[in-house]
Amino acid sequence: MDFDLSEEQIMVRDMVRRFAEDKIKPNAAKWDKDHTFPKEVIRELGGMGLMGVTVPEKWGGAGMDYVTYVLVVSELSKACAGVGVITSVNNSLYCYPVMKYGSDKQREQFLKPVASGKYEGCYGLTEAGAGSDPAALRTTAVLDGDHWIVNGEKKFITNGRDARYMVFAAVTDKEKGYKGISQFVIDLENTPGFSVGYVEDKMGIRASSTTEMVFDDARVPRDAILGEPGNGFRQMLETLDSGRIGIGSQALGIAKACLEEAIEYTKERKQFGKPIAAFQANQFKLADMGTRIDASELLLLRAAWLEDKGRKFEKESAMAKMFASDTAMNAAIEGVQLLGGYGYCSEYAMERHMRDAKITQIYEGTNEIMRLVISRNLLGAR
Repeated sequence: MDFDLSEEQIMVRDMVRRFAEDKIKPNAAKWDKDHTFPKEVIRELGGMGLMGVTVPEKWGGAGMDYVTYVLVVSELSKACAGVGVITSVNNSLYCYPVMKYGSDKQREQFLKPVASGKYEGCYGLTEAGAGSDPAALRTTAVLDGDHWIVNGEKKFITNGRDARYMVFAAVTDKEKGYKGISQFVIDLENTPGFSVGYVEDKMGIRASSTTEMVFDDARVPRDAILGEPGNGFRQMLETLDSGRIGIGSQALGIAKACLEEAIEYTKERKQFGKPIAAFQANQFKLADMGTRIDASELLLLRAAWLEDKGRKFEKESAMAKMFASDTAMNAAIEGVQLLGGYGYCSEYAMERHMRDAKITQIYEGTNEIMRLVISRNLLGAR
């Protein structure tokens, strides 16, 4: 088993690390405070090929692998979790389904501009009554001549306020249940009847927008459908399997930031005449954080490697997302504890990390759902 990264992977990781340290980390607190979508930085990331990491160069991406993708998202998220999730959604939830299920015409029109970083994409699955249960979708698309008439509301859509393009799921045949769900890709600026609804005021990841997306007799071209009608449910599940690697990588970056800042603080902070890093109770906290972080990274790299090899990775991506997000939350809690009162104040980044970490246990499949996915795979394998 080879744990070495390739020269290209190391080069990309180091490039992203330097960029994140120079351009992202110094601004992360301000973006968080002001709820600022850092468009200029996202454009620069696009120029570096990082908004379409695994998309072939032919379609505007960098043509790299999923292991590199883990490295990219974790480095960005260590500096700013909001930038991390903007990048993850663009890559995993938008570019992935358009690349995998779209026609060449759709890739040219809808994938190239997003993978190259000219515009952002978003993904519309969640509704008021459909999140953990995607088969409960209520948004409908009814064929009317050369257009689909779409009605419904999507909730909690990352990048929703700022995205130009969207992949979304809707019911095209109510009689067929989940087999009557289809996915579409559209240009939001040229979709009559579409509007951005309520913009959420979130606890964390505030550099990214999270919004309601409203379809009121929206007219979507007939050829906007991805693949064949009725294949949307399967497409959604496969997309989410891939997306969980991105969210796990975001969580990994947050956890690494917590550990680095905890180590720095405990070496400097003195009590009873010595740095608090000298006390065994604090050393044990750091040891547990470091071990969980390494285990999270290995789980993520395994899932990414399996995806690169074209092998089944549903269980592995669920394990990686679940464990990495639990690790991020644990690292943030322990990080705040180690910093004491300072950890509870916005003067220090640890407070932001704690707010950012929580969502990784919730979106793109709650960790309760991850445990169901894992157990289903374990029981089915017996």
